[in-house]
Amino acid sequence: MKARDVMTRGVVTIEEDASILTAIRLMLMKRISGLPVTDAGGHLVGIITEGDLLRRVETGTKVRSPRWIEFLMGPGALAQEYVHETGRKVREVMTREVRTATEDTPVDKIVDLMERYGIKRVPVVSGKTLVGIVTRANLIRALAAASLKASDMPHGDATIREKILAGMDREKWAPRASVDVAVHDGVVTFSGAIFDDRVREALKVMAENIPGVKRVQDRIALIEPMSGTVIEPQGQTG
Repeated sequence: MKARDVMTRGVVTIEEDASILTAIRLMLMKRISGLPVTDAGGHLVGIITEGDLLRRVETGTKVRSPRWIEFLMGPGALAQEYVHETGRKVREVMTREVRTATEDTPVDKIVDLMERYGIKRVPVVSGKTLVGIVTRANLIRALAAASLKASDMPHGDATIREKILAGMDREKWAPRASVDVAVHDGVVTFSGAIFDDRVREALKVMAENIPGVKRVQDRIALIEPMSGTVIEPQGQTG
């Protein structure tokens, strides 16, 4: 799945010379928490979000740093901070370093950007031109659509078993050699042994994520790594 498959195309933007008040009114009216900022030619030059408006002189939330920190910061950084907290134009307050994607950027790369930089939206550009935006809400909607699509395609017993085994082959935590899988009428039964009880829940989740699975039976014994004690399964089902 790529950016083009999940992004919003009709992006609400604001020009860099607009006033802060205009940006606030637009965010409130559209019920959004951030706006891509464009220049007169429609090129992306920044982004303004609720986070950029938290520390403002009007609300008494202006940063008050100790004198020794101000001394270390120097006049340039203090001047920049002053502009950000008291500026009246979008270009004076916006974040200029914007993390962007292209329409061909895989969704997992966009999620990586969001997690690494603590951001909620990634503008999608073609060259310098804004063509869309991917927000966390877009990703949640994509997840919902994928889940609904998957649930509409239940699998038979043989396919379910094949998918579980393939999943176990992919995951480093999965005890492929010590756990067996049987499937009958959509009921998955795990049997064998594990050395960490947390693996039990992970196997159950793996099975439940496969369309067509009705129930999971747990017949896995736990072997205590230190003592070698075998704890027999309690017949858990899910």
